[in-house]
Amino acid sequence: MSGAHLPGLVRAAAGKRIVCVGDVMLDRFIYGGVTRISPEAPVPIMRRTRESAMPGGAGNVARNLASLGLAVSLIGVVGDDGEGRELAALLGDIDGVEADLIAMRERATTLKTRFVAGGQQLLRVDAEDTSPIGAASEAELIASIADEASRASVIILSDYAKGAVTDGVIAAALAAGKTYGIPVIADPKGRDFARYGAVDLIKPNASELSTAMRLPVETDQEIEDALTAAQTALPAKSIVVTRAAKGMSYAANGEPIVHLSGQAREVYDVSGAGDTSIAALALGLAGGGDLADAVALAIAASGIAVGKAGTATVSASELLSALQLGLHNGGVSYLSLEAATSQIAAWREAGLTVGFTNGCFDILHPGHLRVLEEAKSRCGRLVVGLNSDASVKRLKGPTRPVNDADSRARVLSGLMAVDAVVVFKDDTPQALIEALQPDLLVKGGDYTIETIVGADIVQARGGSVHIVPLVDGQSTTAAIARAKAE
Repeated sequence: MSGAHLPGLVRAAAGKRIVCVGDVMLDRFIYGGVTRISPEAPVPIMRRTRESAMPGGAGNVARNLASLGLAVSLIGVVGDDGEGRELAALLGDIDGVEADLIAMRERATTLKTRFVAGGQQLLRVDAEDTSPIGAASEAELIASIADEASRASVIILSDYAKGAVTDGVIAAALAAGKTYGIPVIADPKGRDFARYGAVDLIKPNASELSTAMRLPVETDQEIEDALTAAQTALPAKSIVVTRAAKGMSYAANGEPIVHLSGQAREVYDVSGAGDTSIAALALGLAGGGDLADAVALAIAASGIAVGKAGTATVSASELLSALQLGLHNGGVSYLSLEAATSQIAAWREAGLTVGFTNGCFDILHPGHLRVLEEAKSRCGRLVVGLNSDASVKRLKGPTRPVNDADSRARVLSGLMAVDAVVVFKDDTPQALIEALQPDLLVKGGDYTIETIVGADIVQARGGSVHIVPLVDGQSTTAAIARAKAE
């Protein structure tokens, strides 16, 4: 699978409506610092500094769908209380989300409060009612599903086992899917996956699949055994299991089970990655893709999400940049300038510093590796500016480059130190540095601060410039000369 068509699916899905029905909740975060232990008990004392709140559960799925460029009809229940009104207000501020929340006097809004210090979660306190909702509220949910499905492309059942996803709600979603010819996706909870009926896709994580099938799921073979058992036991038409760093595996219609791995990435936070993946699965199906396409998009999107701090969403532009960067099989090896600037903005939003270095990198040698590795050690993400073939020819002579730009970019993209490659046509990276505005500029020891192109640009915005000492005897010109001598 080349994956070249995946960006087209993202664009085709833009504006398509998704009905998301399930357990909405309020996620509250209380931040502070810990400098001492309580004299009353061996527990840390946190000094509160700030507080924030965001929609959680099905509400976070809706956030992710809207961020990916989809229109969302969110259907759920809240309590007739302050938290319910706060949650409704937060959802009302999200472009693309229409929230139909039923306020129940007899039920409190699900609230999860997390206490965070130094980037670490100290404690989570849950206030929730997990009993099934009453018949009157269930009837309102069913009516809303029937109304909203008529203009939707996909229905999602986002079950967090808080009582909203009843058997009647599931039946209503399946009936609406059949009436309007649209797929129904279930994100399940509990041991009984059969209760979701003949959904088009059910998406447990590996732990949930293990619990439901009572089978181990550590290896690919164990996953295959569990998926085979699930196919036999469940009426679901296809099953996608998310496996954290191991990627995803899926089974459909008796076809061979497929394992797809994501690119190895630095993980900052896994919070909400499951919500991101189910939103991306819906995106792929809404855009006209098949199951394999949807899974590829989900892997790319969740890979971006875990690279961010907190319960983060992924935008359509970030996903397009990731696909172009080659975060799934068969992607291209370098970014356009537009995609690079978008990706850098996303990295900065996640609190990451951006480094930059440049060169021809015609024949990669230890000197190159030293510059790249030291550059990456000083920043969160490293962008490499790569001279185009025409530029190399002007700088190095008519016999260069030895390797074309695509080959050089593919080699660089395969290095752990390199996060993005951008090919530039000029003889110097001046214009590229002006456009990218990196926080750090790194060059080899044959330069001085005064002779490094772009040093003034980086320093003017408060960034730094670093020179890496040369590795004796290592250069592309010397390597070519040695090869000719042999």
